[in-house]
Amino acid sequence: MRKTLLMILAISTLSLQAQERFTLKKCVEYGLKNHRNNAIYANRKIAADAQIREALAAYLPQISVSSTLDDNLNLQETTIPAGILGPEETRVAFSQKYSADANARLDQMIFDKSLLTSLKANKYHRKSAELSSVQSQEGIIYNVSNAYFQILIYRQQLNLLRANKESYEKQIEIFGLQVEKGVAIESDLNKVRVDYNNTLSQIRLAESNVQLTENELKYEMGYPIDNSLLIDTALISSMPTLLSPAGNPGFIPSSKTDYQITATNVQLLKIEEDRIRAQGLPVLSGYALYGQIGYGDNIRQSYKDLDPYSAIGLKLSIPLFNFYKRNAQHAQARVERLNAEENLKLDEEKYKLEYQNARTKLSQTQINMESDRRNITLAESTFRLTDLQFQKGVTSLVDWLNTQNSLKEAQNSYLESLYNYFLARLDLEKAAGSLHSFYNSL
Repeated sequence: MRKTLLMILAISTLSLQAQERFTLKKCVEYGLKNHRNNAIYANRKIAADAQIREALAAYLPQISVSSTLDDNLNLQETTIPAGILGPEETRVAFSQKYSADANARLDQMIFDKSLLTSLKANKYHRKSAELSSVQSQEGIIYNVSNAYFQILIYRQQLNLLRANKESYEKQIEIFGLQVEKGVAIESDLNKVRVDYNNTLSQIRLAESNVQLTENELKYEMGYPIDNSLLIDTALISSMPTLLSPAGNPGFIPSSKTDYQITATNVQLLKIEEDRIRAQGLPVLSGYALYGQIGYGDNIRQSYKDLDPYSAIGLKLSIPLFNFYKRNAQHAQARVERLNAEENLKLDEEKYKLEYQNARTKLSQTQINMESDRRNITLAESTFRLTDLQFQKGVTSLVDWLNTQNSLKEAQNSYLESLYNYFLARLDLEKAAGSLHSFYNSL
């Protein structure tokens, strides 16, 4: 039995070691490949291609086949004046009870300015679908990175809390012995126990936060929720240096995907405006027709002797009295296009503002993070000295607890400023439209 348990533990250990640990880049890479948004935006590309084929079909030959069978319930008769076929006038019907007709018709559009204008929109529909896919990928990079950074922070917090817990446990053990000997009083021991219990509550909260953010990361990656996910947190100490922005290449609003999508929509609105205007021009088409027709006093006879007929021709359509409706539609399209252009200009200024604010925020959070990192080093040094003095009986329990609490505050401030720095770094990449470059640089 013992050998079996040891074997199971060994196999479990090996399987955990063999399981891949996910760095930030691997998490993003997995998300870009497996997130369900990929299927949605792939379908949008397919829909855009289908829309392009639909537009092209209007200029391709259109072939139709039709067949009719008429039961002439009351045949129309024509009167032939007297003297032509006889001394009296004669009433004649130039048809029979049943008439059958079958024909095939080919129509070919020769010139339609509105259709030709619509064809210009094809490349913009395809571009819009591609940009939407890029925008989705940027969202995946941002959300996966944000969840990953939260896990790093919560795990670092958990490590610090566990170290504080060990410090309290040592003091509780020492004070417990002193209380038994009568050197210390029970109330002092309870003060340490209160802080110890608070730390246990904070550890449970941090463990819960780790689990919640891991589930969030799995969701953003498209990773199975029920499967375990090992996160590589070894680089947390070097992460701020790793994520430092490399200079200022200069911000161009048109490099943002959001800007490009809006600009593409402006082009589509301009094409729609031109298409409506072109509806006032003549439309020329050609056709060819071939069919057979037959008549009879019954249905069978009407299909027995069929006479062929055929024709070719041109059709010119000139719209004359629809200009009121067309002008109203054109005015609406023009206003929509002008508003879209103005919104694009507003977006350009907004993107510049967001970029400058993001740079300022990153600079400030970096200063705060470095300051808090120095402060936590100072707090750790102060606590070690106070702890040593307390063990020698040079300082009081109140000083020891105050120093311990100061260390915890410094740790919390550093973790908060570290996460704010990570988030500001992401926001800068998002504002600059360079999330893909950020991912490639990891």
